[in-house]
Amino acid sequence: MSILVRASIGLVTCCALLVPLDAATAAPDTGSLDGSAWVLTAVAGRQVPGGATVTLQFASGRLSGSDGCNRFAGGYSTTGSAFEASPQLATTAMACPEGVETEARAFIAALAAAKGYQIDGARLLLLSSDGTTLVSLAAQSLLIEGTSWNATGINNGRQAVQSILNGTIVTLSFGADGDASGSGGCNRYSGRYEASGSSISIGGITVTAMNCASPEGVMEQEQAYLKALATAKSVRFEGDRLELRTEDGALAASFMRAAGG
Repeated sequence: MSILVRASIGLVTCCALLVPLDAATAAPDTGSLDGSAWVLTAVAGRQVPGGATVTLQFASGRLSGSDGCNRFAGGYSTTGSAFEASPQLATTAMACPEGVETEARAFIAALAAAKGYQIDGARLLLLSSDGTTLVSLAAQSLLIEGTSWNATGINNGRQAVQSILNGTIVTLSFGADGDASGSGGCNRYSGRYEASGSSISIGGITVTAMNCASPEGVMEQEQAYLKALATAKSVRFEGDRLELRTEDGALAASFMRAAGG
């Protein structure tokens, strides 16, 4: 009889030990941040107002993005669910409207204060040391295939980026099969692209042969745009914005996502 009692007690003890192990499987997801990109949705529980887009990307131990006013970059580290950004982030120094700057400062302060993180489906939460959510961000796809864009700025080849001429629409679409196509503002063009991570190359461009007289400068703009595409070596997403940059990091062309693109 005593042997059976001890066996029963042992069985109960074994099962009790299994309970914490089962509970551990429900721990928050703290997968790798490397190679991910996010768009800010809330700071300290307050929804981000419309207007400037705030972004955050992680790659090879570095974080970067836009605070809605200036670009920033620095290091970061994670250990388990712990998170820490560099105490000093490198930033550009543009002046922005007061409301935009206020929101930018709030985001950077929250980023600096974050001590933990949690990936909740398509959301990234940056947490304080006591687990309070400081920042909420939504996942952003970094896939360029199947997207369409309207150009907003073009490098004119003379160390300047010019806005698109009024009355013209310059477009770029990336097909899933490696085809790149669009309008240069007058003519249709098509070519091929290769993209891997943040690297991109666009070549083999052919163009129709129309000659547009107006608006003034449209043909010069088109030539500058097609040349800019050929210099693109990297791609950067910023919410609904896209930047193509040259090998030395100069802006080749900037875009806004087209409707439905």
